[in-house]
Amino acid sequence: MEAFDRLLDMAFEEDLPQGDITSEAVVPKDRMILASLKAKEDLVLSGKECFERAMMKIDPTLSFQWHFKDSDFVYNQQTVCLIEGSALSILKAERVALNFLGKLTGIATLTRCFVEKLHGTKTQILDTRKTTPGWRELEKKAVVHGGGKNHRMNLSDGILIKDNHIRAAGSIRDAVLRMRKHSDLPIVVECSDLSEVQQAVSENVDRILLDNMNLDALKVCLESIPGHIHTEASGNMNLERIRSVAELGIDFISVGQITHSAPCADLSLLFDWS
Repeated sequence: MEAFDRLLDMAFEEDLPQGDITSEAVVPKDRMILASLKAKEDLVLSGKECFERAMMKIDPTLSFQWHFKDSDFVYNQQTVCLIEGSALSILKAERVALNFLGKLTGIATLTRCFVEKLHGTKTQILDTRKTTPGWRELEKKAVVHGGGKNHRMNLSDGILIKDNHIRAAGSIRDAVLRMRKHSDLPIVVECSDLSEVQQAVSENVDRILLDNMNLDALKVCLESIPGHIHTEASGNMNLERIRSVAELGIDFISVGQITHSAPCADLSLLFDWS
């Protein structure tokens, strides 16, 4: 969680450059309070540790009673957690903690929507590298909490031969040959038409990624790929079309939307001032 520690430092430097001038003037330092973290919509929880660590960055004496864990489904208006301690501390940490929790929970919730669309098929949802700079580890963990699987973490983590690599090498064959001299990691080749698929099959690659194809093109290409080569589809994958793609028998569908366009989940802290 080193990346998170850096993000957390930046977040509080941004939000509390000279403290919380309003709360520090109005709220007594010795005022203790119980705050309830509430879901304001149905959601899949992710970011529990981030929320707690953000709070404890301001005040390590705060106590937490969690009613749910990461990956749990939470209904609208359910209490996710109770936080007890200094009212001033909770107010100072509230927005930063909720920002982390809301963003990550939003990713997990949208991922779960995609996963549920594929129920009864063999297809698995994958994420992509289309993540917020600095947030990749957190966002990919949120995908897992939502029931998805992680694609490669970074460019050092796995091989994906894309169109520009093919053009630079001269052909799919030459790109694969160069790659095999360089690494023994599994080779994934991105293909945009049947001709490229046939070339990738002839090189016996480990996975073929079918990019930006309609259903008819996907069906034709899949019929040309032997069973020992894994298949993946990507490009314009949304909730309306992924079921029809999965029913073709594809192994994976990669979806950039689950990280780059997930809405922030709606959660809030309610304070008991009585």
